[in-house]
Amino acid sequence: MNLEIHKPELVHRVNAHMQAGRFHDADELIEKALDALDERSVSKPTSETGAVVLAALEARPYPDIDLTPPRVQLTNVRDVVRP
Repeated sequence: MNLEIHKPELVHRVNAHMQAGRFHDADELIEKALDALDERSVSKPTSETGAVVLAALEARPYPDIDLTPPRVQLTNVRDVVRP
């Protein structure tokens, strides 16, 4: 099978990644891309979002600051009638 890249900017990106050592040849690039697609289709969007949020919280610049919102007791609640 022969594959051709028709977009010059894509050729540039592939060459730049190869020079940076992210992969050695086109076969490795395709294998990594397909593996990433497979992982993405298996994982759930909510778990991905949760992982992103956790990573952001762990990487925050001031970890000693508590990000837990304060609990506020509502005192001006209208009359609630429960059956």
